[in-house]
Amino acid sequence: MTDFAADAALAKKGDAAAFARLYAKIYEDLYRIARYSLRNREDACDAVSDAVLEAFCNIGKLRDEKAFRSWMMRILSAQIRRRQREYYRAPSVLEETIGEDFDFRHTELREALAGLSSEDRLLLSLSVLGGYTGKELAEVSGMREGTVRSRLSRIREKLRLALEE
Repeated sequence: MTDFAADAALAKKGDAAAFARLYAKIYEDLYRIARYSLRNREDACDAVSDAVLEAFCNIGKLRDEKAFRSWMMRILSAQIRRRQREYYRAPSVLEETIGEDFDFRHTELREALAGLSSEDRLLLSLSVLGGYTGKELAEVSGMREGTVRSRLSRIREKLRLALEE
């Protein structure tokens, strides 16, 4: 895992170049998670942009420089949830847009993913695409670590059952 502490400490002191280095280390993960969760390229770009702007404006509130990545993901998660409430998209949009970035070979997988709630898709994307551990997901989501693990297990089981039908 990348060490963010030195650049985060500099960014807290107002060093914009240090913040830019932090962003450069995680921008692909931010976009990938937003894209998967929101199912739309433009909304994902907007969510990432708003999250980065919010983080830049509030970097002084970061308590633990080592936790920059988790802090940034919490901000992005809030932006994603906000957009999901504002811009709900029908499942048919998933079929049109998600194929642009992801190579799903089976319609069944697309349908199974579309059947997940937006919160479940976000949690799954942070776990699978973002590579977060149960402990990190607990920090990002505000849930207990055991709750995160059991929800991920239920999500995977739901996908498995949907794919077996």
